[in-house]
Amino acid sequence: MRGYTLATVAIALGVSPKWLDNTLSHHRVQGVAQSRQGVSRKLSPQAILTLYIAILLTRILEMPLGRALTLAADLARAGATGQRPLGDGLTVSLEVGRLVKEVSARLADAVEITPRRQRGRPPLK
Repeated sequence: MRGYTLATVAIALGVSPKWLDNTLSHHRVQGVAQSRQGVSRKLSPQAILTLYIAILLTRILEMPLGRALTLAADLARAGATGQRPLGDGLTVSLEVGRLVKEVSARLADAVEITPRRQRGRPPLK
């Protein structure tokens, strides 16, 4: 599985790394690889798409983040044109194919400008 770092994803999604880290700490998102403390999380392209859709839902529809993440996961799995009923005759529809292209382009740009952070202790002089 190809994985992107938290810093790269934060730049691609236009959010702060702290917000992204807090979101991943409080909510389960399919495609986020976590192991133990001190090891950076890696996010799959599917997880990044889910987060991007959730951000759009929270910004545009002012939906709570937990609900937005659940709906975003359903929409991301729905194929090229995601459509999900919300109830009382209300349906959310979005162009998943277009969003995949947009997220891919944002990630490509973010990978180019995100520096790799050195982990661990600095070498002895």
